Amino acid sequence: MTLDKSTWTLVDLVRRQAAAHGDREFMSFEHGTSLTFSGFDTDSDDLARKLVGLGVGPGDRVMALIKNRIEFMLTMWATMKTGAIFVPINTELKGAFLEHQLRNSEPKVVFVDSVLADAFDGVGGGEGAIGTVVFVAGGEPGKLPAVFAEARRLTYEEFAELPGDDGDVLVTPEPQDIAAIMYTSGTTGPSKGVLMPHAHCHLFGQGTLEAAALTEQDRYYVCMPLFHANALLMQVLGSLMAGTWIYCVERFSPNRWLDDVRASKATVTNALGVMPEFIYRHPANPLDADNDLRSIMAIPISDEWAADFETRFDLKIMQGFGMTECNIPNYTRPDDPLAAGCAGRVLDRFFEMRIADPETDEPLPMGEVGEILIRPKEPSCFMAGYFRMPEKTVEAWRNFWFHSGDAGRLDEEGRLFYIDRIKDCIRRRGENISSFEVEQVLNNHPEISESAVVGIKVEGAGGEEEVKALIVPVVGAAIDNVALLDYCVERMPRFAVPRFIELVDDVSKTATGKIQKQALRDAGITAGTWDRESVGYTIARR
Repeated sequence: MTLDKSTWTLVDLVRRQAAAHGDREFMSFEHGTSLTFSGFDTDSDDLARKLVGLGVGPGDRVMALIKNRIEFMLTMWATMKTGAIFVPINTELKGAFLEHQLRNSEPKVVFVDSVLADAFDGVGGGEGAIGTVVFVAGGEPGKLPAVFAEARRLTYEEFAELPGDDGDVLVTPEPQDIAAIMYTSGTTGPSKGVLMPHAHCHLFGQGTLEAAALTEQDRYYVCMPLFHANALLMQVLGSLMAGTWIYCVERFSPNRWLDDVRASKATVTNALGVMPEFIYRHPANPLDADNDLRSIMAIPISDEWAADFETRFDLKIMQGFGMTECNIPNYTRPDDPLAAGCAGRVLDRFFEMRIADPETDEPLPMGEVGEILIRPKEPSCFMAGYFRMPEKTVEAWRNFWFHSGDAGRLDEEGRLFYIDRIKDCIRRRGENISSFEVEQVLNNHPEISESAVVGIKVEGAGGEEEVKALIVPVVGAAIDNVALLDYCVERMPRFAVPRFIELVDDVSKTATGKIQKQALRDAGITAGTWDRESVGYTIARR
């Protein structure tokens, strides 16, 4: 039977729920602001007209470097109602990391949290000039980044007071139209902008709605950043579809997590990366089960503490598998084992999955570990490619399957067990880090001839990795490790700054000039490895 996806757009969704729920509150933020279902629709309509007045139209890009604030939500939906494409950016990016995304997307309008404006210091734009920059949560910064010098500059309040275009300018997108470009870290090159059709985004929310059995009586605690697909597409869209109320905070804190859960009377939440283990490692209290949570989607978990986690907090853990590019093809069910890496069965209404030899793409027998390959059964429920990177799109889609770069196996019940990453992407603190981009920053240091960056596993990191940089100094140079870290802090996100540094004479390469990183990972921490924690080096949050 053909699936009717004619209303599977985020614009249709907010209008439909505004009509269904009216002035009932949908989303509350820790800053004291809130959105009702109807207000979300009407306010984003109004802002969309103002964007059109600034010259934004179908196909244009609108970039947002905004923390978890009401302005993020309104800007996204206003952008989509003009037919333009929303480009959410990781709020920790700066320097070379941010420049690539700015040049690749070439936004017509940039919304930036005022306290984050200095992230654009030294950043150059692309060929398309930025027409307008809107400063959110504060006035124009005292020191204006050069990339904004020629742009029209407005505070968010000034933007909201613009007259806008009162003509018939609002757009109702089609399910196959692109809603957003979401950047995912590269492994052997720059970050790739994933083209996200409306139906693809819709399915993220639909999957969470069904897997978590969300209802109007639920309350979702969102403590992950809205620029990530997990918070924005799974948690927020799933809640919007169900009529579930959301409490959204700026960032996760293990120290206040349970207090927030209790205060918001949350029944559902998500935790990614090291978050579940940080919650578990927080000192236990006999009253930990005194909360309203019934479910947490936690990835990854450990067999050492998962069952105790459920008992301690009186809830059920869900797991899954997915990527920005391929949606969430797998969720666990109540009858699936509570086991590390168990992502459940594939949603076979929407996806096909196989485990294949990563070198030949030949399928492997049940139980053998290989690369996880996925493809969609429904049009527009998968990424539409990488923006302005056709060669990367073809590479990822070879032999008519999307290659995840992740290793896994299928058991006799058809459940996926996630094993590890095949690519060189480093996973740290819930963030994917491009080793290539870290290396580019390091290689620009005047005393560094060459570098190689890998992720190595250390005890107590919850199965995630720490960043290790192997440095080949310029002949005669004397590298000061602390000074090198200071250099990195100024030029890259906090989560990407190496923890470990090792000075080496050279790094081994293949005949084609590629660094042999597996050997570097296998070596791990050696006698020559310097750990920044040995001197108490810390990096302040922005």
